[in-house]
Amino acid sequence: MLLEAEFVMELIVELGENLEVGHTPKGLLRLIPITGGSFVGPKLRGKILPGGYDWNTTLPDGTAHAFAKYALQTDDGVYISIQNEGDLDSGSRPSMIKTTPRFEVTDGKYDWLRSGVFVGSLQGGRTDVPSVCIQIYKLK
Repeated sequence: MLLEAEFVMELIVELGENLEVGHTPKGLLRLIPITGGSFVGPKLRGKILPGGYDWNTTLPDGTAHAFAKYALQTDDGVYISIQNEGDLDSGSRPSMIKTTPRFEVTDGKYDWLRSGVFVGSLQGGRTDVPSVCIQIYKLK
């Protein structure tokens, strides 16, 4: 059986300067501030609010783990919490982090984000400011 996926949105997440926590038992920990950005998809669009972080851990073998939590605001004023976690796929070129995003949102127009299985891919951004590009899909 072949899985199918529906495109949900593309996010351009703008990043601040890394805050290096240092070496921990789990690896080199960096906090990467999320300073803004935008998102667009067939059913929603809006901006990424500043104030979130990516807790990014790199192991000695180069494996990276990302855990980010931040907020979106749709063009019609609805706030959505997103938590996105994943690991570096060292076999892909260019390298990408494959993620599993989860959403929290109130009842209403966007509550469809609360159910189903979502997957994402994270790569370097395509803007003049430091950023990453995340594409999110919902499995059918």
